[in-house]
Amino acid sequence: MARRRALQGARSCLLAARAEMSPLARPNWQCIRPYSIQSQEEEIARLPNINPDALSITKTTTPKALLPPEELVFGRTFTDHMLSIEWTASQGWLPPRITPYQNLSLDPATCVFHYAFEAFEGMKVYKTTADELCLFRPDRNMRRLNRSAQRIALPEFDGKAFTDLISRFVKMEQRFIPAARGYSLYLRPTLIGTQRTLGVGPPGSALLYLIASPVGPYYPTGFRAVSLAATSTAVRAWPGGVGDRKLGANYAPCIVPQLEAAKRGYHQNLWLFGEEELVTEVGTMNFFVCLKEKGTGRKVMWTAPLDGTILEGVTRESVLELARERLGAEGWGIEERNFTMRELAEAADEGRLLEAFGTGTAVVVSPVRKINWRGRDVDCGLKADEEAGEVAARVKSWIDEIQYGDVEHKWTVKV
Repeated sequence: MARRRALQGARSCLLAARAEMSPLARPNWQCIRPYSIQSQEEEIARLPNINPDALSITKTTTPKALLPPEELVFGRTFTDHMLSIEWTASQGWLPPRITPYQNLSLDPATCVFHYAFEAFEGMKVYKTTADELCLFRPDRNMRRLNRSAQRIALPEFDGKAFTDLISRFVKMEQRFIPAARGYSLYLRPTLIGTQRTLGVGPPGSALLYLIASPVGPYYPTGFRAVSLAATSTAVRAWPGGVGDRKLGANYAPCIVPQLEAAKRGYHQNLWLFGEEELVTEVGTMNFFVCLKEKGTGRKVMWTAPLDGTILEGVTRESVLELARERLGAEGWGIEERNFTMRELAEAADEGRLLEAFGTGTAVVVSPVRKINWRGRDVDCGLKADEEAGEVAARVKSWIDEIQYGDVEHKWTVKV
């Protein structure tokens, strides 16, 4: 009897979801979806997926003035339009829309506000030397966003269809991309649960949207090496958690430790894990070290393995593939392995630590000068007049060549 009531409740939810209206129009998400029932994954999988052919476009009547390139600040300026696609548990993905950039209208009880049903991506569009627009490995972003969605009970989607829509959106907004090296259009796909409920359970409605921000070089005057505070009292991620997914909930808890590091004169945290103080990530970036192996003297590059606590960075994957292809040909060992802060300190003391750097979409490569650990600064191999090591500079150059179209490469997708 209880199971019958639960199934009837699920049916009621699917019917109720039909009446839901757009968060861009009014705060009226109302689904009475019960949360004690078993997953409705099979039924949801049969619902319509994203259909690019159903796209509607409403252009702004008040286009924004362009800022001088040198005045662009990361994430502060936005383009004229946004792309949005709604989803409900009864209708699946609704027709996509490109509209003027606008506020969302959401009920105060919307589940994203209370239970962090939110995942996002960071990706860029580049204007190449041939004046073409190119995305960099968008399939990786689509895959990761779907993995993030799956982990927090948000709906998955057709990545190729969404990439098609992103391309159409970018063509509309291309005037915001300065025609100069180092500039790009930063894209922020975001997926949120929009059901109006204080009940804890899988949302019966969601919104996938895209906004864009023109950005300049992360280092306008060239590399600037950062200093890190090794942190073990606060933990960014743990086994069985969600550190390998790009969820907003992973970022807010890192702000206070970063502020504490800044008070001590350090730019970012180097996140350590466990009693052995395993090195994981740096700030919001993946982390790499280059050193000479003890005993053999062989040059190696290390980064932490994808064990469920490490974000599967697109730049991380790209660095590893390029390093295996190019540094590997020079005799380097490229390894995804666990290593500890003590190992790094020992390598530095013995003159074997060559360099260290973080990687991510926003910065591509961020060289590291020193790491504060247990009351001492561990030198990361840079000379006083250097801002980047040889490997970091080479990796940055390799990726820039691909992203800006200096070389043809399978990772670039023309818009």
